Amino acid sequence: MDALNALAARFGIEESFLDARGSMQITTPATRQALLAAMGVDVDSEPAAVAALDGVEREEWSHALPAAHVAPAAGPVSVPVTYPAASAALAWRLILENGERRGGSARFGALPLLRRCEIDGRLLEQRSLVLESDLPCGYHLLTLEPGDATATLIVTPGRCWLPPQIEQGRRLWGVATQLYLLKSRTNWGIGDFSDLGQLAQILARSGADVVGLNPLHAMFSDDPEHASPYSPASRLLLNVLNIDVRAVAERTSCAAALRAMDADEFQLELEACRAADFVEYTRVSRLKIAMLKMIFKSCSAERQSMSWQGFETFRRAAPAYVERSCTFLALREHFAAQTPAVADWRAWPAEFKDPSSAAVKEFTQTRDEVTFQVWLQYHADNQLGEAANAAAPMGIGLYRDLAVGADPGGAETWSNQRAVVTEAQVGAPPDIYNPGGQVWGLPPFHPMALQKEGYRSFIDLLRANMRHAGGLRIDHVMALQQLYWVPQGATPAQGAYVRYPMEDLIGILTLESHRNRCLVVGEDLGTVPPGFRERMTEARVFSYRVLFFEKDREGFVSPDRYPALSLAVAGSHDLPTLRAWMAGSDLTLKEDLGLYPNAMLQKEARRQRSDDRRELLTAFIEHGLAFDPAMTLEQFAEAAHAFLADCAATITMVQIDDITRETTPVNVPTTSTEHRNWRRRLSMSLEQIADDPGFQALTRLLTERRA
Repeated sequence: MDALNALAARFGIEESFLDARGSMQITTPATRQALLAAMGVDVDSEPAAVAALDGVEREEWSHALPAAHVAPAAGPVSVPVTYPAASAALAWRLILENGERRGGSARFGALPLLRRCEIDGRLLEQRSLVLESDLPCGYHLLTLEPGDATATLIVTPGRCWLPPQIEQGRRLWGVATQLYLLKSRTNWGIGDFSDLGQLAQILARSGADVVGLNPLHAMFSDDPEHASPYSPASRLLLNVLNIDVRAVAERTSCAAALRAMDADEFQLELEACRAADFVEYTRVSRLKIAMLKMIFKSCSAERQSMSWQGFETFRRAAPAYVERSCTFLALREHFAAQTPAVADWRAWPAEFKDPSSAAVKEFTQTRDEVTFQVWLQYHADNQLGEAANAAAPMGIGLYRDLAVGADPGGAETWSNQRAVVTEAQVGAPPDIYNPGGQVWGLPPFHPMALQKEGYRSFIDLLRANMRHAGGLRIDHVMALQQLYWVPQGATPAQGAYVRYPMEDLIGILTLESHRNRCLVVGEDLGTVPPGFRERMTEARVFSYRVLFFEKDREGFVSPDRYPALSLAVAGSHDLPTLRAWMAGSDLTLKEDLGLYPNAMLQKEARRQRSDDRRELLTAFIEHGLAFDPAMTLEQFAEAAHAFLADCAATITMVQIDDITRETTPVNVPTTSTEHRNWRRRLSMSLEQIADDPGFQALTRLLTERRA
């Protein structure tokens, strides 16, 4: 089926890939057809594939300019232009982002030829139009005559921004936390932005340079138990459950809310949430949202107040996606209140499935629910900004996390139905750590649709998540080059990799990094394509190096072999804590949950852990870390942190779970209801952490060794 193969290749579907064990996996014709259908190209025969391929060719050659062209600022900028071969002169105009205008002309036939194609007896040529060599970085508008064709010309710096301390050769350290798991004397059973500011102050006084965070993305208010920050309603908005409600009431001088919060019945429920070992999302949501609605009602009645005027200013200045995403959240809450079964927008009445419909417009204009959702984002943004100010004395400050996708029933798929593919899910092929493979339930971007929209969706995501941040971690950064797609209803083994326009995406990433003064870390674990890490290094995207995975045939690599342009960690939200790894309690948990397909793999995991423990302790000894062979879990954690503190990586991060000596994981991959993921709170409060001798000793160790 040559046409099917060619069509699949045009849509980025890879023919094969090397799996984690080095075996070649071939994409089957059935998988190609299923993924093409997910992208809107239904081909069930060779003639259908031929017709579809012809349609793609015609569409591609019908435009004089691409929707967007990304080029590095270094050297002359050239743009591909397409005209009939007999075309004579062409003229170009360029409006720079700052309003400056430039222009020129050229003889089409004299331009360097890139390729040609004959369609319906007409010869078309694509040639390279060379513009000026001193174009500034930014988003510019290019217009071409004849035809009045337009394109966004995106000129990029080619390398990400780095803070001055790193440019000067300093080695930094910080602490990574899941914000919602923090305990404090004042929060409501879930970590909030005031807690984040308090943690930043504690760490800044201790010499830290960065506070790492989980994704702060918006979740579903009608389904608070849907708790994974890596499967959000929208990556463009903030999670309003992280709002410090009392701070909002005090800022807006809402006396009624302050009285209600001090009532005995409310305080009893609040103390129950604070005392819980797990985040009780439903109870917390009920308390917070009810109180926020009371404050909103009071504020909206005083529209001349400074607080309300500040909100109106925020709303006018906010990007268009804020209003649209908030409209979705209000609509979802509206329909879920009627019948929970229609909470997913794909089950809504037809007139509400289209964000631009008259019904949606009327809902937006006549209901306060949308205004309430935007008001929540205003206060969330304000409080995150205040936390960022508390972290300002640090070298980097807040280090946010961008999830690889959003829930298929969320705001991103409703708002952006052309660019998001809902009939496929992002996942991972079977590998050593997850023998059955993974399906993450997240719809991917359509790579060709991204190009056609001028990468607006990608740009919006970066800007939303670089806001108030000095660093951004991109989850599964290999998505810049490829993503593993699994057709709806298929198993992970029936998926395939789909290519993305990597150079364009990297270019935009470097531009936004400079615009937002935000360094970038790419989580590059799992199946990493050959040459990918080298390309990330060229773009100054930090590699994400996990202690437990940094091995070669001789064992664990020594600290001096960690790449300079990397961030080194002991673990992550998907991995066991140091103490759990050493004790093997994570393996026991997996066994209890039945996560091993068979007894042989279960036994192999135990054997591998025993070997890894022995090899890691050997690496500690070779590095000069003295300890008792019968070391305690506390001694092991101290040695691991000293090992990482000495490594050549520019940034070393410590998990707050290791500071508070946890042994239960935050998340067990491939489970949902089987384990209470995303809920286990820390066993120590912020106040206890600040006074803890173990924490103080660890910060001294990190500060001294990183110096």
